Amino acid sequence: MSKQTQRVRDYLTGLQDRITSTVAVVDGGRFVVDRWKKPAGESLQGQGITQILEGGVVFERAGCGFSHVTGPRLPPSATQHRPELSGAPFEAMGVSLVFHPRNPYVPTVHMNVRMIAATPKGGEPVCWFGGGMDLTPYYGFEDDAVHFHNTCKTALDPFGIDKYPRFKKWCDEYFYLKHRDEQRGVGGVFFDDFSELGVDGSFAMLRSVGDAFLDAYLPIVARRQGTPYGERERDFQLYRRGRYVEFNLVWDRGTHFGLQSGGRSESILLSMPPLVSWSYQRKDAKASPEARLHTHFLVRKDWV
Repeated sequence: MSKQTQRVRDYLTGLQDRITSTVAVVDGGRFVVDRWKKPAGESLQGQGITQILEGGVVFERAGCGFSHVTGPRLPPSATQHRPELSGAPFEAMGVSLVFHPRNPYVPTVHMNVRMIAATPKGGEPVCWFGGGMDLTPYYGFEDDAVHFHNTCKTALDPFGIDKYPRFKKWCDEYFYLKHRDEQRGVGGVFFDDFSELGVDGSFAMLRSVGDAFLDAYLPIVARRQGTPYGERERDFQLYRRGRYVEFNLVWDRGTHFGLQSGGRSESILLSMPPLVSWSYQRKDAKASPEARLHTHFLVRKDWV
C-alpha cells in the first residue's frame, strides 16, 4: 500500500468511527460492526467495515460503510468520463452512509467520500476523488434546506468560490429520477472524477466535505426529532422512501459500481430503508403538506 493510499484509508476509517460514535449517542443505540473480507480467488479483492444501527429510537436504520477494494478491470460505471481507463486495473476506497430516521419530519440523509486509482496499460497511475452529501425530506422546511446548503458551501469555499455552485448544480442533476421527472430531495453537493487541485488539494477538499457532514445534518435532527406525527405522516414517509429505493437501484452509479465490480451485496445495499411502500397513482390534496413537498422542495432552486 502506497503512502498516499494509507493516508486516505486512515482518514476514511477515522471519519466512519467519528460519525457512527456521534450518531450512536444521539440515538441512544449502538452500531453493529461487521468486518468483512472478500474470499481469496475472487476477481475483486479487498475488505471493509460495515457499521449499522437498526431499530433505534431516532434512526430506524442507519448504515455507514467503509470499503477498500482492488480489481483487474475498472467497470463501465466508473469510467463514464474517463473512457481511456476502461478495463484498467483499479483500487477504490470510500465511506458511504445513508440514515433513515423514524420520525417522518426528520429527513433522510446520504453522504459519500471516495478515492479511485487506476493504472492504464503502459501508463502511470491516475487518481481521482468523488463524493458529496444530499438531503431528502418527507416534510419540507426551508430553514433545514438553507442550513444544509450553507454548511456545504462553507466547507467548499476555501477551495474556490466556484465549487459550491458547480457541485450544487451537479447534485441537482445527478440525484434526479428521470423516469419520474422528479428530484430526489433538496440536494446538496456532488462531485466526481475530481483531481483538478492535484492529489493533495483534492484530498483536502474531500476531507472538508466529509468533516462537514455532522454539522450539516445533526442540527436538523435535533430540531425535528421530537415533532409529533401519526399514521398519515408515517404512510407518506414510507411512500416517499419508495422513490429513494428506485433511485438507488436504477440510477445510482455507486450502487452500479459495487454490483458490477463484484462487491459485497449486503454492504452495497445498506442504503435500503427497512420499510417502504408504493402506491399506484397517489394523489395528495392541493395545498397539503404532502403536496407542498412536490411544489416547493422537490424542485431545483437556490437555497443559499
